[in-house]
Amino acid sequence: MSELITAASLPGKAAPDFRLADASGAPRALADFAGAWLVLYFYPKASTPGCTREARDFTCMLPDFAAAGAAVAGVSPDSPKAIGNFTLKQDLGVVLLSDPDRAVAKAYGAFGTKMLYGKAVTGIVRSTFLIGPDGTVRAAWSPVKVDGHAQAVLDELRRLTTG
Repeated sequence: MSELITAASLPGKAAPDFRLADASGAPRALADFAGAWLVLYFYPKASTPGCTREARDFTCMLPDFAAAGAAVAGVSPDSPKAIGNFTLKQDLGVVLLSDPDRAVAKAYGAFGTKMLYGKAVTGIVRSTFLIGPDGTVRAAWSPVKVDGHAQAVLDELRRLTTG
């Protein structure tokens, strides 16, 4: 019997590999980010209020993440066309990736039961992973509250990179 993968179980382990289409349909893989820090965040649906705030927050802070040696990528079940429209409409700078079968979200423990308007539903659990240059998950947040989250991730990245 295999161990249940949860976001909390990943820190200290190798980040699950992935190969997903970006907004243009071009494939992006974990290996494309090797040698640098990667903030990989999972969000439920493009163009919804919380997901828009989260993507804007990460976009606004991209210069700070870049200065700390990190790229930022968001993953959702949306199609490349939907994430492309989201990127253009919101003028986003983060890389967005399409995970239509939710396989990568499941590999990261970012898919499961969550509460939505007081009801238990199954879906993407808003989650973020900080992956080191060596491909190891160094920190995980799940479930995520949007407000202040991008700053908390940046603070942890700075803590890890400055000792």
